[in-house]
Amino acid sequence: MLKQCLLVLLAAGLISVAVPFAAAQSSNDSPANNQQSPPSQDNGRWHHGPPDPVQRTQELTKKLNLTSDQQTKVQDILQSEHSQMESLRQDTSSSRQDRHTKMMDIHKSTDANIRALLDSTQQKKWDEIQAKREQWGQNRRHGSPDGDQQGPPPQQ
Repeated sequence: MLKQCLLVLLAAGLISVAVPFAAAQSSNDSPANNQQSPPSQDNGRWHHGPPDPVQRTQELTKKLNLTSDQQTKVQDILQSEHSQMESLRQDTSSSRQDRHTKMMDIHKSTDANIRALLDSTQQKKWDEIQAKREQWGQNRRHGSPDGDQQGPPPQQ
């Protein structure tokens, strides 16, 4: 009986010591864990990863009152942006700065292509959304005037 009790205690002790090391090792095994994408919002919860083109199209449809034809075209543009961004994230041959510059160019092109699909009323609303997003980005980079409170980025 005493041997069984000692063996159980020894096993429990080994497990309690080994689990933190195993968890730390498994989080270091995957280099992708160190290169996380910026967070995006999903029903009020934050998760890492690029925004989903379908979800972004739905959000823009609500905000801009897109027609079905516009929805299809916007979703195609956003899907193209998504694919190009994923390719750049996988590209380890370019420097981080080069990839960032290319991503910004892709994003600007996407914004321009979407804006070109919109009527004048939608364009005005689009410009307001973009201005809010830009303001959020500047506050995030340079510190916001309201005590560095950084909430989620304004959705497109």
